Amino acid sequence: MSERTNANYVIRIVTDPTTIDAEQWDHLQRQQPRATLNPFMRRHYLAAMHDSLSAVEETGWKPQFVTLWAKDQLVAACALYLKTHSYGEYVFDWAWARAYADNQMAYYPKAIVAAPFTPVPGPRLLATSPQAKQSLLEATIAHCQTLGVSSLHVLFADATDIRICESAGLMRRETVQFHWLNQKPELFGGGRFSDFDDFLSSLNQDKRKKIKQERRKVREAGVTFETFAGPAITDAHWALFYQCYERTYLEHGNAPYLTPAFFEAMRRDMPENWVLFVAKAPDGTPFATSLIGLSRDTVTAQPQVAYGRYWGALARVDCLHFEACYYQPIAWCITNGVARFEGGAQGEHKMARALMPVRTFSAHWLAHPAFSAAVDRYLERERDGIEDYVDHLGQRSPFKAIAG
Repeated sequence: MSERTNANYVIRIVTDPTTIDAEQWDHLQRQQPRATLNPFMRRHYLAAMHDSLSAVEETGWKPQFVTLWAKDQLVAACALYLKTHSYGEYVFDWAWARAYADNQMAYYPKAIVAAPFTPVPGPRLLATSPQAKQSLLEATIAHCQTLGVSSLHVLFADATDIRICESAGLMRRETVQFHWLNQKPELFGGGRFSDFDDFLSSLNQDKRKKIKQERRKVREAGVTFETFAGPAITDAHWALFYQCYERTYLEHGNAPYLTPAFFEAMRRDMPENWVLFVAKAPDGTPFATSLIGLSRDTVTAQPQVAYGRYWGALARVDCLHFEACYYQPIAWCITNGVARFEGGAQGEHKMARALMPVRTFSAHWLAHPAFSAAVDRYLERERDGIEDYVDHLGQRSPFKAIAG
């Protein structure tokens, strides 16, 4: 750990996130505008990435967490990593890396502020005040300059952090995800859905028919589901989940990013943030799983947002992926009063399941002035394209239209 000071704070660079006090780190999250504790910015989550050897220097994720202290009080922090590749980020900059290489320049190492392997929007610059947040960003950029990295990328940041970044001269980039809202269209009087059939009734005929057909195929295959939340997810369930998760990665020719030790840490330290859906064959044998994360209200502990994260299967059943990853989570969200289900990165096909397009944001700083100017011009064109894309998608709404 290195340390320096500025006019207001002691700045410490932490290379092992497990050494940061979890309560102090999570307290910073509670100071952010939204009254939920994003599970993917919790200290337990980031520490598990490190302890499980999932996100460490050997896998191309070197922790350089920037922390600001006033005496013994943590007042600001961000999860900064030095990266030697662009895998596991979901904001794609491979073309930028190629442009650097074409000009005999090194793009890697670069620096990112992110939750590893987790394309979920949320707070990235955690701080007790706007002044501390501004100082944190300044300290982070200064650290990147000291290290001589090519660039800094703040990925999937919330609106407050993006404003701070833009005011400091970072360039805004936009991407699109697909999120489901537990909110009836105005045509149906607004309010939340009462059950899955109520949700279906809000869709146009084609989309409603398609979802019913997909769910019927799974039922006719004799597949049933059980749902387990929090501590009810047993060791055996977690073992089954990892078997399914790993098998699906290997079938696509890749090793999974996350190790069994990471999910063991989730079972031990963050059970309240997970819900597991288990698919069973006609003979009762479990053979597929889907795992979603939860943000909870910091006062009531009521789940507020659900996040589609991981899935896997040991056998193939037509339309099983849609049932396990969309319909079971949506039904659970309706039953439990969850306001939003975020389906993860990419995928226009999600619109047919009423997950609607939502802009997500990142912010970027490039050390080389000419490359920075070129990227700035590119991002301006890209943002125009994203706006047109979202407008186009909006014309393909799956919901019923007002007659006439």
